[in-house]
Amino acid sequence: MNRLIALYNQLYGSQPTVTPITGSGSPRQYYRLTDDKHSAIGTIGTSHEENRAFIGLTKHFESKGLPVPHILGVSPDGMAYIQSDLGSTALYDALSNGRNSGSYSAEEQQLLHKAMTMLPRFQILGAQDLDTSLCYPTPTMDSMSIMFDLNYFKYCFLKLQPEIEFNEIALQHDMEHLCAALADLTAQAVNEPTLMLRDFQARNIMLNGQLSMVNGQRSMVNGQLNMSLIDYQGSRLGPAEYDLASFLWQASAHYGSALRNALIDTYIQAANELRPTDGATLRQRLRLMVFFRLLQVLGAYGYRGLHQRKPHFLNSIPPALSSLHDTLATGIADQYPYLKSLLTQLTHSSLLTQLTHSSLLPPHSSLNSLTPSSLTITIYSFSYKRGIPDDPSGNGGGYVFDCRSAHNPGRYEQYKCFTGLDQPVIKFLEDDGEILTFLSHIYPLAEQHVERYISRGFTSLMFCFGCTGGQHRSVYCAQHLAEHLHSLYPQITIRLIHREQGINSEMN
Repeated sequence: MNRLIALYNQLYGSQPTVTPITGSGSPRQYYRLTDDKHSAIGTIGTSHEENRAFIGLTKHFESKGLPVPHILGVSPDGMAYIQSDLGSTALYDALSNGRNSGSYSAEEQQLLHKAMTMLPRFQILGAQDLDTSLCYPTPTMDSMSIMFDLNYFKYCFLKLQPEIEFNEIALQHDMEHLCAALADLTAQAVNEPTLMLRDFQARNIMLNGQLSMVNGQRSMVNGQLNMSLIDYQGSRLGPAEYDLASFLWQASAHYGSALRNALIDTYIQAANELRPTDGATLRQRLRLMVFFRLLQVLGAYGYRGLHQRKPHFLNSIPPALSSLHDTLATGIADQYPYLKSLLTQLTHSSLLTQLTHSSLLPPHSSLNSLTPSSLTITIYSFSYKRGIPDDPSGNGGGYVFDCRSAHNPGRYEQYKCFTGLDQPVIKFLEDDGEILTFLSHIYPLAEQHVERYISRGFTSLMFCFGCTGGQHRSVYCAQHLAEHLHSLYPQITIRLIHREQGINSEMN
């Protein structure tokens, strides 16, 4: 931490306020460093090579005019660095309505098409004059890394399904056959240099622009938001279709086939503006890459969910299996008959029941995206001057969190006409950072409580956030807890009540 503070002080001549940024699946540690005039993102890495890759690739992308953060300073040992702050709103946040409902608005679709236009620029321009020694841990998607991912699926997912027995030799034969087909795609990508970003997803695309709250949900104000990429240290030469598969077949995205095809068309058109791209060939190669990518992510979901017991990854397993079922129906796996037979068993087995009751799962965890629940969560924002809200369920109440320790925007004249749903207040609170630290402690507690209530068949749970006037801090916290829980438990009804604002909404 001292290294980050020293870098910030060298750059701006001031001592920053340091706020942890939570939510990363990486062992790297991220912080927002702020003073009265500036804001930056600090990173403390665990791998010198990985840091070198990110810093080197960032400078390379900048030289190509690609939208990435700017490196502001690097510690002498290379293990810490600070970069420009691109804000707190990811594309993932802006797509929450469509992701939760399965129906994407025109504005959300516009953002998705914009991402598809950005992707080939990174893949094609980013590959030009690239020093591949920057790529970590390998300069290409080679046979070794492909087989690593296939074994990831075998050992971290398939072997954890007790009712599916398999012949290791027969499976290995088909995996090597699949590996060879994928390696051929890599060879083509090396001959016509193409950069595979490897982690191109909505969480890693930041939006610079204005979002507002509409009916209790974040909504884009206009279509002129700028997009920047923030996570690409795993980039290497490889098939462009990998990033398309990662983005368009992401488990929780719920893109329909029509939208997915339209986004592929946009990608092909954007790629064609940079170099000739055969759309029919790309779509055929994409089918194979989707198949591979689904096996890879199931391995990750098995490790992160079944082994590390993280609910988000458990909830991602059912939609991934559904996508796998659809992919098998296309015939793309016919060349790998033994592997296909195992995957068919997997998608038709009693896996969901086994996962729900497996001793490998957390004691109170369940596959929440599939299991209907009678639980209703009521979340209030309120003013302490008017008292704590009554519990309409008759259970006597629930959690009450006091937000008054956080910096109060209501003390400043320019924020008095806004609420915690408005972008000026959101920016104030997030730039200050205290409210983010506050919520980072509440989220795990709330998740654990929800899991327990689901497992016990309870019907009502209540969370209340209070501040002085019930206008800024409590509104922000109640809104964000509601959005957070809804993203994890979409089958649960969430009633969101901003009492002092007279706003009642429901997420289900």
